[in-house]
Amino acid sequence: MKIIINEDFACGETEIIINCKKADNDIFKMLAVLNSFDRKLTGVKGGRTFILDVNEVLYCDSVDKKTFIYTMDDVFETPLRLYELEERLYGGDFFRASKQNLINLSKIVSMKPDISGRIEVTLQSGERLYVSRQYVPILKSKLGM
Repeated sequence: MKIIINEDFACGETEIIINCKKADNDIFKMLAVLNSFDRKLTGVKGGRTFILDVNEVLYCDSVDKKTFIYTMDDVFETPLRLYELEERLYGGDFFRASKQNLINLSKIVSMKPDISGRIEVTLQSGERLYVSRQYVPILKSKLGM
């Protein structure tokens, strides 16, 4: 793969052109990563709505029919259901880890298999979450294992 960056101070908007023989899965993965730079979510905290950069999100959690977005410093509530967040974040670093969680793969520091077939992941914040047996193959696929 060859990467070329052309700086042009007269350029108004950054443009990315991918020249390839055939658009395969690797190309689509690159597109998903590039598209994630523009993705935003909204979260509510203390009656105020905040615009959140998707790349800052550690994980999303659903508890008692409420959905929360966790960053390194804060927790925000969102009106979106977990499946709606999953659809919005599809193709990026997020994956379904259990019925209650979506985890940002790029925020995982370490993993440890569990006797029951689950995988315990430790996030950059130090928090530990479990990937249920049902979703372990998805994690392994995303990691190329």
